[in-house]
Amino acid sequence: MSQTRDVTADQGTPPFLRLFARYLRDQGLPVTQQREAVAEVLFASDEHLSVDDIERALRGRGERIGKATIYRTLDLLVRSRLVAEHDFGEGFKRYEHRLSARPVHEHMICVECGTVTEFESNELYRIENRVKNEHGFLPVRRNLEIYGLCKACQEAGVELTTEGLICPIETVR
Repeated sequence: MSQTRDVTADQGTPPFLRLFARYLRDQGLPVTQQREAVAEVLFASDEHLSVDDIERALRGRGERIGKATIYRTLDLLVRSRLVAEHDFGEGFKRYEHRLSARPVHEHMICVECGTVTEFESNELYRIENRVKNEHGFLPVRRNLEIYGLCKACQEAGVELTTEGLICPIETVR
């Protein structure tokens, strides 16, 4: 049975958990220990976590929370806009909290080992502002993902093949 507690009034609770609790209450949903545990794991990490990563971390803490509960909680965290969901083409999604020291950043994803490297770019801010001004567009978010080989994989001798990476329409005349 789920336990419900009032973390919105608990000043010892980290602010992100209080924000999530407020969102749940605004939606008419209970703040359960299971939801709180999933949120704690996610907010404690600077990584891009999969459901399996979260489940492993919870088990390491002695928590036995099923994947269905993890998925439902992640859906709530994404809808609350406290967590971002990413699909890096691995066949599953990854999640990161949006309350980091770098709330706006981009991603480079290694197609060999799956390493995700975050970066910021002042040039992207300038391009966004220029395009916004030229087109009278009000951007609310952006997403840039660059796929390639990380330095470690390059140094290990991994090479990319161009097979399957070129559009067949471009090669047929």
